[in-house]
Amino acid sequence: MDSARTLHGTPVVPGVGYGRVVRPAPAPDLPAAQEVPEAERPAEAARFSAAAEAVAARLSARSAASSGVSAEVLQATAGLARDRGLLATVAERIAAGADAVHATAAAVDQFAGMFRSMGGLMAERVTDLHDIRDRVVAELTGQPEPGVPVPDEPSVLVADDLAPADTAGLDPALVVGIATRLGGPTSHTAIIARQLGIPCVVAVPGVDELPVGVLVLVDGATGAVEVEPDAAAAGKAVRQAREERAVTDRWTGPGRTADGTRVEVLANVQDGAGARAAAGGAAEGAGLFRTELCFLGAEAEPTVEQQAAIYAEVLAAFPGRKVVVRTLDAGSDKPLAFAGMPDEANPALGVRGLRIALDDPGILERQLDAIALAAERTGATPWVMAPMVATVSEARFFADRARARGLVPGVMVEVPAAALLAERFLAVVDFVSIGTNDLSQYTMAADRLSPGLAVLTDPWQPAVLALVATTARAGLAAGKPVGVCGEAAADPLLACVLVGLGVTSLSAAAAAVPAVGSALGTVSLDACRRAAEAALAAEDPAAGRTAARAVLDGS
Repeated sequence: MDSARTLHGTPVVPGVGYGRVVRPAPAPDLPAAQEVPEAERPAEAARFSAAAEAVAARLSARSAASSGVSAEVLQATAGLARDRGLLATVAERIAAGADAVHATAAAVDQFAGMFRSMGGLMAERVTDLHDIRDRVVAELTGQPEPGVPVPDEPSVLVADDLAPADTAGLDPALVVGIATRLGGPTSHTAIIARQLGIPCVVAVPGVDELPVGVLVLVDGATGAVEVEPDAAAAGKAVRQAREERAVTDRWTGPGRTADGTRVEVLANVQDGAGARAAAGGAAEGAGLFRTELCFLGAEAEPTVEQQAAIYAEVLAAFPGRKVVVRTLDAGSDKPLAFAGMPDEANPALGVRGLRIALDDPGILERQLDAIALAAERTGATPWVMAPMVATVSEARFFADRARARGLVPGVMVEVPAAALLAERFLAVVDFVSIGTNDLSQYTMAADRLSPGLAVLTDPWQPAVLALVATTARAGLAAGKPVGVCGEAAADPLLACVLVGLGVTSLSAAAAAVPAVGSALGTVSLDACRRAAEAALAAEDPAAGRTAARAVLDGS
C-alpha cells in the first residue's frame, strides 16, 4: 500500500489487530458559568461532594472486580477523586462563588499545571486528573459518563491518550488493537494493554486525524498503523498472528532456549486473584509481587496481620515455587497518607521506594514481619527485594533486615548507579532484578510518559541495554541470579536479547508469559547472544529491533 498511508509509532504489545476505528466518548460539555449566591454555596459544595464520591465509588467498585495492574490503577484513580487537596481547592472556589462545574474544572487545571511542572511520574497523573474532571462534570450535569464505548464488532481503539480507568475495562474480544498519539512504552495504557493481550502502538503522530469508522491494521510488533490496507493482506496478517498466538498459547514451560539453557519465565502479580490466575497458566512462579495495592488509598498503615493475610494468598498460589516480593514501592505518583511524605519539587527523584524506610524504618520492619508471617503460614521461602536502591549501604541496610527474618534478600536495579556498581551490590545481596521502566527513564534523563520522548525511554535504547549487560556480567561473576521484571521482559524479541545479555529470569504480565517462553524455545543461546550484540551496536531502538530480528530469524 501507499507508504503515505502508514503511520509509525512505538510498538509496545506485539500482535496484529484489524478493524474499524472507534474513539472514546467526548468530554462532557461545560455549561455557562454562573455566580452562586452566598446562601446557596453550602448546598453547591454538598452537590460537588456527592458527585465526586459517586465517581470514586464507581471506580472503586470496578477495582474490586478487577485484578493486577487494572485493580491498582482503578483504585489509584478513585483515590484521586477523594484527594483531600483537590476537594479542598474545589470547595474554596465554590465558597468564593463559583459553581461546582467550573470550580472543578479550574481546580483540576491548577493541579494539572502543578503536576506537569514536576515532571517525572507525576506527569502521568494529568491524564487521570482530566478523567476525574470529566466524570465529575458529567455527574453534576447529568450527561453520559465519558469513556470508551462498547463496540458491536471487533474494532481498533484510537485516542490521543487513554485514562487508566478506560483501559482497565477493555474487552479484548471487541477491542482488538490500540493506537494512541500520546503515551510511552511504560504508560498505564501500554502496561494494561499488555496485561490484556491487546496489540498496542503508542506515540503515533497523525493518528488523531483518523476518522471514526475507517479500517486500520495495528501491528504491535513493528509499530505500524496501516490505514485502509488491502483487505486480503490484512486478513492474511490477522490469520497468521492468530496461528502464531495459538502456538504460543500452547506453551506450558518450563522456560529454556532451543539448546536447553534454563531461563525462568515468571509472572508479575499484585494480589491473590492475579496470582491464582497466573499460577493456573504457564508462569513458573512470580518474579514480581507488587505489594502497593494494600497500601494505596489507606488512611492508616495496614497492620502486620492485615498485610500477612494478603501476602499469604499470593504465596499459597505458588506452592513450592519461586515468589519474589517487592517491598513497598510508594512515593512519587503513589503517595501514602500515613507516611508523612514531603512535598517535593521533583518527586520522581525524591523520597520513594526504600527511601521511605530510611526515613521511617518501622514501615519496612512491619512489612518484613508480615512477609515472614505469611511465609510461616504457607511454608514458603519468599525472596524479597527493595525498590529504588542507589547505594551499597542501602542494599546492606535492607539485606540485614531481610536475613534476620529468614528471607532471601535482593534489590531492584532501577537507578544507573546500581547497575554500574552491580558487582558490589551482589556482594551484600543474593540476587538483583532489573526494573527496565525506571532504569530507562533515569538513564536517558527523559520522562517515561512524555510522548515526545518515547523513543528515549524505549528499553531498546543501547545505553539501557549496556547497563543491563553490565548487571548481568556482575551476576555471572558472582554466581547469583539477575532477573528482569520491567515491561521489557514482556516483549518476546527483547526477551531473547536480554537472555543473550546474561539475564537468568524474566517476569512479565501473565498474559505475556506464553509468548515470551515460546519465543525463547525457538532460538539457541548463541543466537540470543548474537542478537544482543547486534542490538547493543545499533544507533537507536528501531535499528536495534531490526538487527536483532534479522539475527534470530536467520538462526
